[in-house]
Amino acid sequence: MDPHLLRTLVAVVEHRSFSAAARTLGYTQSAVSQHIAALEADLGARLVERRPVGPTEAGERLMEHARPLLLRIDAARADLARLRAVRPTSLALVCTPAALTPALAAALARVRRAVPGLAAGVRALGPAEVVAAVLTGEADLGLVDGAAAPSDPLALPDAGPLATETVAEQPLAVLLPAGHPLAARASLRLTDLADAHWIDAPDSAVPLAQLRAAARTDGFRPRLAYGGGDLEGLVRLVAAGHGLLATGLAVAAGRPGTVAVPVAAPRLVHRTEAVRPRTPAEPARALIEALAAPGEGTA
Repeated sequence: MDPHLLRTLVAVVEHRSFSAAARTLGYTQSAVSQHIAALEADLGARLVERRPVGPTEAGERLMEHARPLLLRIDAARADLARLRAVRPTSLALVCTPAALTPALAAALARVRRAVPGLAAGVRALGPAEVVAAVLTGEADLGLVDGAAAPSDPLALPDAGPLATETVAEQPLAVLLPAGHPLAARASLRLTDLADAHWIDAPDSAVPLAQLRAAARTDGFRPRLAYGGGDLEGLVRLVAAGHGLLATGLAVAAGRPGTVAVPVAAPRLVHRTEAVRPRTPAEPARALIEALAAPGEGTA
């Protein structure tokens, strides 16, 4: 399968339009039609319905493969480009919202002081987007947070040739409204909260699927779904009683109108891991070292 044809398929399906896909890709509409026809001929299956435009069953199945395949192709290109690229004065950082802690801000400030003229950029994204940005070379370094057993790595999306390392670890906590009946507890067991109301915010807090797996229950059903990356807005939703969420104790502590209670069982930690190329640029390596320095990666 020609990756150019796969990219055309993805664009057509995502835009539900041949003309919009053509504008996005910089092709003529005729070329887009030819690409889809060539791909269908190669696979011996109709992939796209024309009126209205949308994937067939075979097209849907191929889309499940197309996005990961294209991501890995982009990752291979970026990995080879890093071998010849020299970017000593720039650092593009992507991180999940809960990984953007005071410790990270302080570590970045130390690196910028040590590298005069360093141009730095920071973006907050969901975990899958963080990994994809580092894979494809859009970012030099990614930071992803989540819950895991003390000896287990985070369950990350397919990171391909990337390496990971722990830069921060803290107790896992549940954030509750200040008036919640369990807010005065010294600690909580996850299993006791399986039937509570939760906010599902997979880009900003520990995904509920991770809590279900850790507690070995099918509970933790969301009362509210939150698709943003604004932690302050998420805290306001908790304070107003829309549901609970799980995150790091240092991340959750001291938030207005809420109480953070550590999780006692099962034994879990809230960890932040650096996602990096196997040979990171020097500013990225310096930031990892600054984060992992004793006393710096605990907040």
